[in-house]
Amino acid sequence: MKRLAALLAPIALLAAPVAAQEAAQPERTFSVEPKPAATGRRYMVAAAHPVAVEAGEAVLAEGGTAADALVAVQLALNLVEPQSSGIGGGAFLLYWDARARRLTSLDGREKAPIAATPDYWLGEDGEPVGWWEAVVGGRSVGVPGTLRLLEEAHDRWGMKSWAGLVRPVADKADEGFEITPRLEASIAGAVERGLGKFEATRAYFLTEDGTAKAAGTTLRNPAFARTLRVIAAKKSSALHDGPLAAEIVEAVKTEENGGILTLRDLTDYAVIERAPVCAPYRGYEVCGMGPPSSGALTVGQILMLLEHFDMSAYAPGSGREAEGRHLMAEAAKRAYADRGLYMADSDYVRMPTRGLLDPAYMTLRAQGIDRMQAGGTAKAGNPPWREAALRAPDTDPERPGTSHIVIRDSYGNALSMTTTIETGFGSRVMVGGFLLNNELTDFSRAPERDGRPIANRVEGGKRPRSSMSPTVVMEDGRPVLLIGSPGGSRIIAYVAQSLVAVLDWEMPLAEALAIPHTVNRNGETTDVEEGAEDLAAGLEALGHTVTIRNLNSGLHAIHIDGDRLTGAADPRREGIAMGR
Repeated sequence: MKRLAALLAPIALLAAPVAAQEAAQPERTFSVEPKPAATGRRYMVAAAHPVAVEAGEAVLAEGGTAADALVAVQLALNLVEPQSSGIGGGAFLLYWDARARRLTSLDGREKAPIAATPDYWLGEDGEPVGWWEAVVGGRSVGVPGTLRLLEEAHDRWGMKSWAGLVRPVADKADEGFEITPRLEASIAGAVERGLGKFEATRAYFLTEDGTAKAAGTTLRNPAFARTLRVIAAKKSSALHDGPLAAEIVEAVKTEENGGILTLRDLTDYAVIERAPVCAPYRGYEVCGMGPPSSGALTVGQILMLLEHFDMSAYAPGSGREAEGRHLMAEAAKRAYADRGLYMADSDYVRMPTRGLLDPAYMTLRAQGIDRMQAGGTAKAGNPPWREAALRAPDTDPERPGTSHIVIRDSYGNALSMTTTIETGFGSRVMVGGFLLNNELTDFSRAPERDGRPIANRVEGGKRPRSSMSPTVVMEDGRPVLLIGSPGGSRIIAYVAQSLVAVLDWEMPLAEALAIPHTVNRNGETTDVEEGAEDLAAGLEALGHTVTIRNLNSGLHAIHIDGDRLTGAADPRREGIAMGR
């Protein structure tokens, strides 16, 4: 990364033009705004909404740690970007403790109720229920973990008063904020997908005639303000034990498509500390979240496969970029194939975590990639491990949603956290001014295939597999790049592509986040972002069947070069980076 320091200065990035959009849906790109990178020497924060970034920057400016700022940023995102994340959902956190010189990860992923069984998503006919039939209502709600994670991070690494971090967001909820064009479009896209089914949700997001509240409207949330003031006093116990917990249980049971969440499920929820999963790439260690996330393993596999090729030859402007995107697609096919067969919550399923990143195994897999010709869909490989025959692949995709936060404080602490309520607006069930997740739809709705169990099937207390990929790139034992994105199962591809853009193509940070996406999740087609028809033509010439799609990432990143910090936000969303 030292060789990149001179390149990562602030620039005004040039975003690819975006074609006319289809009907707005949650977490779609409906505008692209070129954004300069931010620079600083003391601290840096980047997230998906200016109000949340300003909340975090204020904490850092007053001497708070990254963990302190995280509390303010996440709670503010819950208020101003409610469709994507919040205390009704879950999160994965990578945290670099500068004093201890240690990188660790905290698992705040949602859990299935303890009474859930593998046939949870089977209908009366014994077949898996439809996607939207599963999403809307209390049955899709998993035990939330985000607030417990925030408390755990603050207890370990915070310096500021918990109540002092929470109360300003409560005041903002009472004061209100302006609905952005993106939030209006997200609301409008969800109206026909159950957003108006439940009274509290309908009253908050919709007008009396059932349409989306307009951009520019001041949206106040006194219910969330009251919830936050209880959280300021009682921390996560406010959500997991007591009157609010009882309200959650009641809402999940009594709303349409009722679930089986209990008060004990909420009370018993615990954050788990896990060792990060790291993959070698070009002399760096690319570290991320291990199971139940598939993020670190799948991103790591893609990069380890690409290390067998000179990716620097395929940078934008080289005349060979399509060849590089072809190699990314072929590597991703193999990584996603392994993901579908092997990856799930390792507390419930034996997983070949080390074998999946075994260098000899990766070399063997890379040898099957044709540099100049697309292959078909890939089959899962055989890492050094012997239970593959017992499994069937999970082909259910995660839907786009989620948000990402990166922070580096003046003490050298750094974090990368991906946070979600799953699909836009989660289950549509709203309690205490916040939305509850639909995370149980991240499990395979089919428990088995051809008589073989699926690793990511529902089980009581299990955490559903995720593609969230909060990433910290390490060099010489220190973090040099923090990055991550929302985007459902495409998160993995977004993060891997951005890492190649920075580490191989040596692109300035903001420009690396803005380049058009190409994605293959081991499907028959390769997705190419609207506005990148030149890449589409190049991939077609290499044998790919291409689909032009709206590919909405929300990448945020910070580069760390000693005391020189560069932050950048994805132009596809309304986020920013701020530092000093």
